[in-house]
Parts: sequence; structure tokens; C-alpha cells
Amino acid sequence: MNRVGHAVVGALALAALAGPVGAADLSPRYGPPITKAPMYAPGFNWTGFYVGINGGGAWGTSRWDSTNRFDVNGWLIGGTAGYNWQLGQAVFGIEADIDATNINGSTTAFCNLGCRTKNNWLGTVRGRLGYAFDRFLPYVTGGAAFGDIQASTPGFAGNSTTNVGYALGGGIEFAVLQNLSVKAEYLFVDLGDFNCGLACGARTNDKVSFRSNIFRGGLNYRF
Repeated sequence: MNRVGHAVVGALALAALAGPVGAADLSPRYGPPITKAPMYAPGFNWTGFYVGINGGGAWGTSRWDSTNRFDVNGWLIGGTAGYNWQLGQAVFGIEADIDATNINGSTTAFCNLGCRTKNNWLGTVRGRLGYAFDRFLPYVTGGAAFGDIQASTPGFAGNSTTNVGYALGGGIEFAVLQNLSVKAEYLFVDLGDFNCGLACGARTNDKVSFRSNIFRGGLNYRF
């Protein structure tokens, strides 16, 4: 084989070797760009203990068996404590409160001297069920209510009792800060009745009832 033939063979051999190398060189040196997932910002979580203050107004009715039904109204202020547990967007909770109150009213219908009913303190222990929209929590609530009922007629001893009844209602709570929330709440409270009788200057059996509608605001601090 002459020199030309050797040159051709050499060129072909180099071309054969260069093919795989060239193909390797054509493969991408870098994979597809890695895109980082955006940082997840968790929503507000309502789980935890809290304490707070509440206050507002009340209006309702009282009825004595010896009189017609009549209006009662007044104010209340007190403290609150509770615990929330959040599962998904559902929020389960239990809440207790105790308030000083001045809710009262009177009538002279069938009671010439004036029949008066008064409530001086009120407490509730309730369950709460809410649905969280981040920092916004609407809820329904219900449970036991307890408080005093005083009944009196001028010139007679009058009487009072502590009764246990029920409370039902709902509200809206909003977290203004990580540990601070405000709320507005409505409750219907029924403390039942008791027999004032001769102590109220009426017949032997004279039942006195107390029911109120409460609208109050509150400020809670979460731990």
C-alpha cells in the first residue's frame, strides 16, 4: 500500500474514533434548570389556650305567674378563658366566662307596688365550632349558663336563687396579631324560673323566669 493509501486508511480510522467522541460532546453538559418550590407561608393557626375580657349589653324578658311578661335590660362585663383546637379549617373549642351584670326590669301590671326582676351575675361554659378563613373565624356556640335571679316587691322580703340553664349563639373572631384577637358575639340565655311565692307578696306559687339576649365584644390573648 502506497503512502496515499496509508493516509486514507488513517483518515478513516480517525473519523471512526471521532464519531463517538463527537456524539458524547453533543450531549448536554447540564440537566434541565432546577426550579425551587416557592416558600410556603402557613395560614394562621387557632390552636391554643387563651384568656380575655368581654363586655356588652343585654335585653330580654321576665315573667311572673301573677303578672304579664315585661322587659329587662342592662349591661355586663367580665372575663373569658378557653382552648381551641384546629383541624384543617375546622376549629373546635371550649370556652368559659363569668360576668358581673346589671340586667333588670319591672312592671306594675297586676302588681300595683311594682314587681322587679334582676340578674347580678352570669356565667357560661360552652362548646364552640368554627370554620377558619385564615385569621377570620365565624363560629356557633352552645352550652350551660348559670346565674342569679332576684325577684322583689316593695314592702316584701323578696327572694333570689342561682339557676342553671342554657346559652346558644354565635359570633365572629378576628386575629389582629399573632397572639391577639377581637370578637363580636350574640348569646340567647335562659336561666329558667323559680318560685318567689309569698316573699314577693303574691300567691303561694308565683314562678319568676329570666331570659336575655346578649350582644358583647371581647378581646382575647392567646398563649
